[in-house]
Amino acid sequence: MATRSTIMDTNSFRAEHADALDSDTRRMTEKRSKVLGESYRLFYRKPVHLVRGEGQYLWDAAGDKYLDVYNNVASIGHCHPAVIEAVTQQMKMLNTHTRYLHENILDYSEALLATTPAAIDRAMYMCTGSEANDLAIRVARAFSGGSGIIVSKEAYHGTSELTSGASPALGSGQPLAPTTRMVMPPDAYRVDAPDLGEWFAGQIQQQIDDMAAHGIKFAGFLADSIFSSDGVLPDPRGFLKRAVEVVHANGGIFIADEVQPGFGRTGDAFWGFGRHDVVPDIITTGKPMGNGIPVSGLLAKSEVLAAFSDSIPYFNTFGGNPVAMAAAQAVLKVITEEGLQEHSRVVGAKLLTELRSLMGRYDCVGDVRGAGLFIGFELVTDRDSKTPDKTLALDLIEKLREHRVLTSVAGPYGNVLKLRPPLAFQESDIDWLVGALDSALRELGR
Repeated sequence: MATRSTIMDTNSFRAEHADALDSDTRRMTEKRSKVLGESYRLFYRKPVHLVRGEGQYLWDAAGDKYLDVYNNVASIGHCHPAVIEAVTQQMKMLNTHTRYLHENILDYSEALLATTPAAIDRAMYMCTGSEANDLAIRVARAFSGGSGIIVSKEAYHGTSELTSGASPALGSGQPLAPTTRMVMPPDAYRVDAPDLGEWFAGQIQQQIDDMAAHGIKFAGFLADSIFSSDGVLPDPRGFLKRAVEVVHANGGIFIADEVQPGFGRTGDAFWGFGRHDVVPDIITTGKPMGNGIPVSGLLAKSEVLAAFSDSIPYFNTFGGNPVAMAAAQAVLKVITEEGLQEHSRVVGAKLLTELRSLMGRYDCVGDVRGAGLFIGFELVTDRDSKTPDKTLALDLIEKLREHRVLTSVAGPYGNVLKLRPPLAFQESDIDWLVGALDSALRELGR
């Protein structure tokens, strides 16, 4: 029997929850199932019917206000006026594909590449992070002449044929590609190693050797630099460096999936990989770069990209269209002019301190870790054994919903709350979030 998907099924509505719903919510869930089919998932045992958003807040159909501590897609805040204005004005003038000249894509590319290491000097555009990672895998294979891709054990990199085959978080119902290999995540809380970086590099080398033993040539290592689906694993800073050295020594490339940790979210650096003093060969981005407008990107070293682009034309019909580029330009401008990277660092550090204070009151809080506004809150049955407490985590998610705080879980055991609000999250919101966690844990008898 297929195992459930950690990112799709862990915090989801299921048919057995229907009897507890009010008539209107039940009607909507039944209609959704009928017209959208069974692959889609809803959050929560009692799904939330949202109708409006502004900044870090959301409102449901009954007018109740929620604090969004999960949605990084609306990276600078729901319905940000700068993005609305940029998209509206461009839509009034022109929206077409990239086979015509247009200033937006050129101006934005120069501005975006200016945020990356100097060796990264080419940009290509798509509509989703899945498409960006799909293309990155193709480029890695063209450059290396190999096919083997290494990912972490609970990685999620997309829903295309190539990326779903390298996304173990989708569950065993979605088989991995035979050329994919997994490494244990670099979990400083659970891995007992004197040097986490050396330990993780050893994991990479083991899988490269296994590929060779099975006649598979290594192509690349694809990783989200904060390992969000693995439970949010940010530290120690620099632990990725040795692993990237091993990747290069074996003829492969490092693809930094920055869909979640990029664009200032970690606070310490504009890009998540910047915390590790490494230069990726390819950077991939997703919809947060456009505040939810369908836009994504692949940024690469020219010599790496050339192996693909010099021989294979690439055309993504609306990747990088003028409206998407206008949205992306507005997001980058807001991040820069409003100092959102520094805001994330400062507010995130204060939030981390307050969340860690809960460890003194609740033994079930095993670890609290993070960088900027990207924090993992891990729940255990007891701190000595570090036994994951998935049941508590899911009950806590539901209690937080009652306190009008929205988030979800991550990690291989489904026991880590992934706290990842829009960057509009303010210091004044900390009391709401931490207070809700405190009350919810108390109400659950913890």
